[in-house]
Amino acid sequence: MESTTPKKNTFGIVFALMAGYSMVYMDKNMISTAIIPISTQFGLDAGQTGLIMSFFFLGYSLMQIPGGILADKIGAKKVLMLSLGVISLFSFAFGSVSSLLLFVTIRFFAGIGHGGYPPSVSKAVASNFEQDKRTMIQSVILSTSGIGGILAFTLGANLINNNWRYGYMVLGSLFLISLVLVYIFVPKDVKSSKQTAVKRIPFSQVISNRNVIVLFISMLLLNFLLYGNISWLPTVLKQKFALDITQIGYLLAINAIFQTIATMFAGILLSKWFLGKEKIFILSATLLSAGLVLGFVFSNSLVLSMICIILVSMISTSAFTAVFTYPHKILDPETIGSSIGIINTGGTLGGFLAPMILGQLIKVGNGSFTLSFIFMAIASVLSGIVVFIGIRKGENER
Repeated sequence: MESTTPKKNTFGIVFALMAGYSMVYMDKNMISTAIIPISTQFGLDAGQTGLIMSFFFLGYSLMQIPGGILADKIGAKKVLMLSLGVISLFSFAFGSVSSLLLFVTIRFFAGIGHGGYPPSVSKAVASNFEQDKRTMIQSVILSTSGIGGILAFTLGANLINNNWRYGYMVLGSLFLISLVLVYIFVPKDVKSSKQTAVKRIPFSQVISNRNVIVLFISMLLLNFLLYGNISWLPTVLKQKFALDITQIGYLLAINAIFQTIATMFAGILLSKWFLGKEKIFILSATLLSAGLVLGFVFSNSLVLSMICIILVSMISTSAFTAVFTYPHKILDPETIGSSIGIINTGGTLGGFLAPMILGQLIKVGNGSFTLSFIFMAIASVLSGIVVFIGIRKGENER
């Protein structure tokens, strides 16, 4: 009997999802470089620039759960395209305005656009690939965090060094290209007879699931480190070692290359060597990251500092990959969009709180970054401990 299910272009699906994710991470990374000339041009202090970065993550956080629910209900493709369209619009808008209020407002709505993308990608992976392939596929897609960083710190940094507004005009255009790729390659969700026969799990059961709550908390804590690092690292390097934007861009591009390799390698580790030992992997990675963060902030050598920060990026990103892909192993695929939406809300809340908290700690330290990086190290340790003692295998597992 001939199958009515359309043949899927596996490479095309992964490529389109990676292209969109690359732009998402390019946007997240580029703001940390753009904020340097923006703060100089408009006379903004650390607290005000922290607001611009934080309100992006407030919008991101508010849309995570609705984005996941929408992906489960109306399909991943529609939400992916809507997200990319919104981000493109507000990228163009950000490059066109000239006041703190508008900067904050536009980044908030850009965050709304971003919020639908991660849970929709996870839904697309769950809908189009077998369970034993999902962790590896998701890890490959998440490796675009490094690719986005490379683009942000090479193409983006050079555009920003010339005129920061050009950077956002180009970014908006790249998001439009990503939208077209998703339209072409990502198939619509097709419900099988098996899927329609399964009773839908209520959202109240998803949000009260112990493992979802634990991963939410872990993501919140881990992203104090990840987004604190993204938000303030260019400023730290400029202040500490008197580097210009182009030099910072190239150093962070090298960092992003290693980060990309680490994310892909993490997928291999988690699929083969640490299969069933994810909690040990996450705890070890977060402890190592904390130690390296302290090594970075207390070092006065550029070479040693860069070695520490490259290792922090590689290891903390591996921890993030492990936490983000864990739901594919322990949660029901019928609710994966909603579950990832909830879990990633923790991450984006960390992204919202990190720039503001760290900005205030920098002010308390009279411009010193020591207190803020100690805070990031403590958060990293707690993130690993929460997963290690909190996850219960078998709960809602299929």
